[in-house]
Amino acid sequence: MARTAGSHSDITGPKVRAAALTLFARHGYAAVSMRQIAAEVGVQVGALYNYTADKQALLFSLLKGHMDDLLAARAAMPPTGTPMARLEAFTRFHIRFHLERPEAVFISYMELRNLTPAHFKAIEDLRRQYETALEDILKDGHAAGVFAVPDTKIATLGLIAMLTGVNTWYRTGGRLSQDQVAEIYWDMTRKAVAA
Repeated sequence: MARTAGSHSDITGPKVRAAALTLFARHGYAAVSMRQIAAEVGVQVGALYNYTADKQALLFSLLKGHMDDLLAARAAMPPTGTPMARLEAFTRFHIRFHLERPEAVFISYMELRNLTPAHFKAIEDLRRQYETALEDILKDGHAAGVFAVPDTKIATLGLIAMLTGVNTWYRTGGRLSQDQVAEIYWDMTRKAVAA
């Protein structure tokens, strides 16, 4: 929505998104009201509608923003090298990207059920783009005889589930660094697909 001159939309807009992200991750989308988001930001409830049409639009914006960031970051990595090198780069990228955004990852998986059908389809289309990048690597490796994956689609979904699962247990300051976790997950990924 249009903001008046001199407004603080560049400050308040991101605060609204950050508050919604934290509250949705902590309490769940259904349990969070626009009033709670407004209180967290320090604005009146009515002011939120200068930044979002409603709570559903806010959820969709968060999930789409996460996927847009993921796809943009992935696109910045040119797909060069052997299929094995590309798979390693993908694995390490996925772990790093997701560990740095635990709340966004959590709501991106747990709150899909709360999207309208049109919003759900838009997010699924973006997810499919990301999955295709990994499946293309697996197909190339299978064709080269480097990977033994009888069904690249199932392997893609299984690997992404495994890699994203790191967010369910990893805690900053734990016994393993992000680099150590990425190394372990790369070893598991390599062994899962190696011919």
